[in-house]
Amino acid sequence: MEVIACAIPGPLIIEPKVFGDDRGFFLESWNAAAFAGAGLDMAFVQDNHSRSQKGVLRGLHFQNPGPQGKLVRVVRGAVFDVAVDLRRSSPHFGQWAGVTLSAQNRRMFWVPEGFAHGFLTLEDDTDFLYKCTTPYAPEHEQSLAWDDPAIGIAWPLDGVKPILSAKDRAALPLGEVRAFA
Repeated sequence: MEVIACAIPGPLIIEPKVFGDDRGFFLESWNAAAFAGAGLDMAFVQDNHSRSQKGVLRGLHFQNPGPQGKLVRVVRGAVFDVAVDLRRSSPHFGQWAGVTLSAQNRRMFWVPEGFAHGFLTLEDDTDFLYKCTTPYAPEHEQSLAWDDPAIGIAWPLDGVKPILSAKDRAALPLGEVRAFA
């Protein structure tokens, strides 16, 4: 696998080795030893799957306390995936990294603890899978406003009005969320 650094330290793009022939393809989406050998020694406790229509924007979510690291990928469709640094001690606080993940490119994205995470679906019936390092704790979940100008995420909306949950419509700007130390 190839590990690619992003514009800010922390999030990583992971390109697995894909073995294909006329029957289809095979790839390892998770191998603890291989990831540890690449400097990504992590343990997962929860695996999630969501399906969304084109234009759905989920996030930007995080838990504090109990931050989650997430290894995310798309197995059907495509998303624009984003991580925002919420560590106040980081020189990159409030900055973001984004990547297009699709069933076609088979890329994965590592979103470490201390980051908010969200994605915009680019195709109908997109299946998004993610592994988490900490269990989901709804009492600690927060939502950071996806459109906060203080962050300035360049979502590829192309004239599409994003479809948001009530929770995400009520998300707080960067200056009001309970960020990390």
